[in-house]
Amino acid sequence: QVQLVESGGGLVQPGGSLRLSCAASGSIFSINVMGWYRQAPGKQRELVATLTGNGFTNYATSVKGRFTISRDNAKNTVSLQMNSLNPEDTAVYYCNLHYPSPRSDYWGQGTQVTVSS
Repeated sequence: QVQLVESGGGLVQPGGSLRLSCAASGSIFSINVMGWYRQAPGKQRELVATLTGNGFTNYATSVKGRFTISRDNAKNTVSLQMNSLNPEDTAVYYCNLHYPSPRSDYWGQGTQVTVSS
């Protein structure tokens, strides 16, 4: 099994920055994709950013140029640096570990990010 533990959420003013971190433990295999998703009240969960083990990134259009995803393969951690935050970024952010074959997904418990003045 895999466990994902997130940290780093909180309240920040518009224009501010936050850094989210996620540590994976358990049976971790090297061929995976780690990433972040978010869910705002009344909305579906959506992709924020993903990063493969060999460095390929995918960002939601709404966060390109503001958010940066990074990972440490040796430590099985993934981070999300969020800059220029705006109220539309308010959501619960979830860490995700995805195996393409056989297809499986693991999720963290979520961390709240609130952008408000």
